[in-house]
Amino acid sequence: MTTTVYGLAELAGLAGTDLGRTPWVPVDQEHVAAFAHATHGHAHQADAAEEGSAPPLGGPVADGFHTLGLVGTLVDRLLEFQEIRMNVIYGVNRLRLPAPVPVGARVRLHAVVGTVTEVRGGAREMLLDATVEVEGAPKPACVAQVVYRIYA
Repeated sequence: MTTTVYGLAELAGLAGTDLGRTPWVPVDQEHVAAFAHATHGHAHQADAAEEGSAPPLGGPVADGFHTLGLVGTLVDRLLEFQEIRMNVIYGVNRLRLPAPVPVGARVRLHAVVGTVTEVRGGAREMLLDATVEVEGAPKPACVAQVVYRIYA
């Protein structure tokens, strides 16, 4: 379910709110390759036959920054801003990537709003505790505190 916020005044009331979880979304080879291309990187394609042993992560996986990048997109499925001029990701205070996302896996975001404070110019800064879960995996793929700046 999406939470809708109308203006900066309502935003402060979200502090401490568990926004819930998104539906599961696939991380397929096409998306992994597109991310690698867009960032001038390479898709992590370990080939056991060429190396003569099993790939270190069990097969191809999404880049960790691809996983982090999903947070911004998936947050939009949990939190909608109305009467806001702009919201931007200002930074990340803490980031851990405890487990890989295998190509073909499905992930979802669990998000909890931390503090909401006023910053220079009347904008608000919102800390969002984000966890990217991998379907069937014991560990999350990404745990981050993302810093948003919201402007009216």
